[in-house]
Amino acid sequence: MSLHDDAILVLKGYEGDEPAQRELSGFYLDHLAAHPDGMWKACGAGHLTASALVVDPERGRVLLTLHKKLGMWLQMGGHCEPGDPTLERAALREAGEESGIPDLTLLAGGPVRLDRHPIPAPCHWHLDVQYAALAAPGAVEAISEESLDLRWFAYDEVAEVADGSVVRLLERTRVLLGA
Repeated sequence: MSLHDDAILVLKGYEGDEPAQRELSGFYLDHLAAHPDGMWKACGAGHLTASALVVDPERGRVLLTLHKKLGMWLQMGGHCEPGDPTLERAALREAGEESGIPDLTLLAGGPVRLDRHPIPAPCHWHLDVQYAALAAPGAVEAISEESLDLRWFAYDEVAEVADGSVVRLLERTRVLLGA
């Protein structure tokens, strides 16, 4: 199965926590139907990306990266690559590469949220499929070349440093964790 096919299955199974999320899932599916290259950065109309919020539930904190190009505190994530067999694996790969933490595990149940956001040309949109990745107790992070900084934030600090998409991702993750 191709990554494109996997994305379609994931999005068809995504239930979302609100009507806007279900509508966004339909938008993503329409995009993939119209753009066979919709998984790749080269798709000028926009492309799917995979991200993961790295969470340490025992300590009530999340690991955010200060994105080198955007200068914003964000969850780990980015472009899918040809070697990614699934969206889940793409999100885990990105989270591991950017956090330096091996052996992250995704929160069961598939994506936590979807987020569509504009990006500079030549492409116009990132259609982000957002997961939550659980860090083992005592996990140690290591900054990557893609980050200016990497830092743990308590749940209640995230709204002070990150944009609304990260805050919504954390809120939904906390609901799913029962935290």
